Amino acid sequence: MSGTFTVINPATAQPIREIGRATVEDVDAVVARAVRAQRTWAGLAPVARADALRRFARVVEDHVEELAQLEVLNSGHPIESARWEASHVAQVLNFSSGAPERLSGLQIPVAGGLDVTFHEPYGVVGIIVPWNFPMTIASWGFAPALAAGNAVVIKPAELTPLTAMRLGDLALEAGLPDGLFTVVTGSGSVVGQRFVSHPDVRKVVFTGSTEVGTDVAAGCARNLKPVTLELGGKSANIVFDDADLELAAASAPGAVFDNAGQDCCARSRILVQRSVYDRFLELLEPAVAEWKVGDPALESTQMGPLISASHRSTVASFLDDADVAFRGSAPEGDGFWFAPTVVLAQPSDRLAQEEVFGPVVAVLPFDDEADGIRLANDTAYGLAGSIWTENLGRAVRVSRAVKSGVLSVNSHSSVRYSTPFGGMKASGLGRELGPDAAEHFTETKNVFFATDAS
Repeated sequence: MSGTFTVINPATAQPIREIGRATVEDVDAVVARAVRAQRTWAGLAPVARADALRRFARVVEDHVEELAQLEVLNSGHPIESARWEASHVAQVLNFSSGAPERLSGLQIPVAGGLDVTFHEPYGVVGIIVPWNFPMTIASWGFAPALAAGNAVVIKPAELTPLTAMRLGDLALEAGLPDGLFTVVTGSGSVVGQRFVSHPDVRKVVFTGSTEVGTDVAAGCARNLKPVTLELGGKSANIVFDDADLELAAASAPGAVFDNAGQDCCARSRILVQRSVYDRFLELLEPAVAEWKVGDPALESTQMGPLISASHRSTVASFLDDADVAFRGSAPEGDGFWFAPTVVLAQPSDRLAQEEVFGPVVAVLPFDDEADGIRLANDTAYGLAGSIWTENLGRAVRVSRAVKSGVLSVNSHSSVRYSTPFGGMKASGLGRELGPDAAEHFTETKNVFFATDAS
């Protein structure tokens, strides 16, 4: 280790503990152990890997409250959200435990013999985890990767490493082989970069900003290394004039202010058909005023603090010269607090184009269906979005026309462990979760067996 870094509680701005900062040599040693562990793991019968993942899931379930409290402390997530996140890790492991016995190849009819395919694990997978959802996003990578027969090395964000570190302990407690699931703390420029350059890390999974993700992809390309990228978003919440306006307005704060807006799926643009624009804002204002921001340890809290002082400054900069319609409330004093904010914007405004990653939402009017689709697609991103309408035909047309990887109609759902998740355009490459997740951590091998005498 080369020194330490300090982990801060964002609700109090007070230090929690010092964490060791790994060197390149530390990463290399971890990868060497992972290579050895992976060979044994991949050689196990599929049912044995499935049983191991189910055991891991049980151990996580037994520690949901501990993990949730740790996330409240380290990330400022409201306790009810943190409990869901910890439970979600167990659910992803449970779902992935079905993959080893179902990761079937094909028998392809060919002349002169038998042709079959095998799904071979990559070997060691490096997973670079962001600070906004440390547990859940880590599990989207490690659970299917393990199911497919890989070893995993995880680099949590420096701001929020504590739950990943605890999951590393729980993996050993569940009986996973030493070296198969390892957490390495440190900077992205050292640990993450070494994942990209190390010849024995055969795939990289990165979640974070589009800017950094582009660099990760470029580095992986130089090494012909596959990469899954889950990047930024500027998702649209499209409200048509035939929608249930009361429900759409009541649900809008949760769609953008959950996790203090620090969510790449945040519906940070609300597009409202012009004929109901004024009425929607009238309904939205009390919903924002009622959004509960405060102590994340309280079960009544809906939103905690931003992750750091520097991030709060970045979010605040988006309000320079902005046309603020109204704001909610937030605590004052220690902690990185920021009140939910609604801004009236134009399509070319910075607030309508760039990812804020904070509790700020831009509201824009549109004229008709075609105009709504045009505005929804008028950003570099394409991750998530919502469509509010009572017209089934319109819902189908708009969902096909909006260039986003995850859409919901008359709701704001983005993530289910049983369905695919990922973005289009600058929001990423590849898909996570869902029935095909484990297959994305394999390479297809084709083998022909000649049967005809030559």
